[in-house]
Amino acid sequence: MSDLDEYWFDPLYDADPADPPLPRADRRALLDPAAWRAAEAACAVDLARAAQAIGRLDGLLASLDEKTRRGLIARLAFSEVVSMLWAAGTPIPQDVLIRDLADAPSSVDLEALALARWAIGRLQGRGRLEALRDFLGLHRGGQGRGDSDLLRPTGADFDSETEGFAAGLAALEGCHAITRSAFGCRLWRLTDLSPDGHQLEAMCWAARAMADSAGPLVMVPMGQAGRRVWTIGGDAEEFLRAWCGAIAAGCEAGFRVIRQLMDWADRARRTTARIKGSNAELVIDALVVHPVVSAAALEAEAAISRDTAERLLARLQGLGLLREITGGTRFRLWTAVL
Repeated sequence: MSDLDEYWFDPLYDADPADPPLPRADRRALLDPAAWRAAEAACAVDLARAAQAIGRLDGLLASLDEKTRRGLIARLAFSEVVSMLWAAGTPIPQDVLIRDLADAPSSVDLEALALARWAIGRLQGRGRLEALRDFLGLHRGGQGRGDSDLLRPTGADFDSETEGFAAGLAALEGCHAITRSAFGCRLWRLTDLSPDGHQLEAMCWAARAMADSAGPLVMVPMGQAGRRVWTIGGDAEEFLRAWCGAIAAGCEAGFRVIRQLMDWADRARRTTARIKGSNAELVIDALVVHPVVSAAALEAEAAISRDTAERLLARLQGLGLLREITGGTRFRLWTAVL
């Protein structure tokens, strides 16, 4: 990609395939740097609210110990990918992601599952944004996360795409990271950096790019609010305003969940104080950093026997601290009652 006009005039790009084609002038405005700079000025209040929400969530994570912080970032990443998959049109139930992915049911889109695995890792900080081969995981042989990956450019062709993407971002040099990330997410969709069906790559890049200068927060969550903005069209100001609103909503939701989890953990520790040993504490710690857990997962993570894990889960359920969400007798999953 040597000229952005190639993408501004891409006849395949529209907000919705069912919509009539956009006029060329409108298509160009989608990525016009001047329009985006004007949009940033018009959305100053929205940007400030979004940045404040990011800072609030970042500050809360910074106040926690490193182990808990890492676990909560992983939990945020997991929840974010569930929302991203929904927005991309390839929803996967969270219990499938929690269980051993190799044992996923045949009804699940295995390529989407592989992409979800990649996305969860990237939202926890894997891969360097400044080196897109590393970020996308293309430094490994095969470049493989599914058959559609074969449609991705390789070698010099891929390098040309990355250079064009960098040149496009450079047009917004000096703008806020939130503005640049929103612009970059849209720009990515108009390049060949990702093959068809890999929409999560642009979403993950944007989430990471917005947190590039933050503290412990390595990605900015939008959660369910992101479903309304990750793939929409609209002019620069409309898009940026919606983007900022999704950031504010997603970060505030993440902040509330973490505070609720901390309160739940304190209550759970007081309630289980009479249980001998440290195993109850291990179960509580696992439920803080995982949306749901199984006895098998606890056996591996907490280094306790399967029988001990099942007994503790049943006991904590009896104390009203957690609930079982599958309703079955096998492959059961538990979640904290916040």
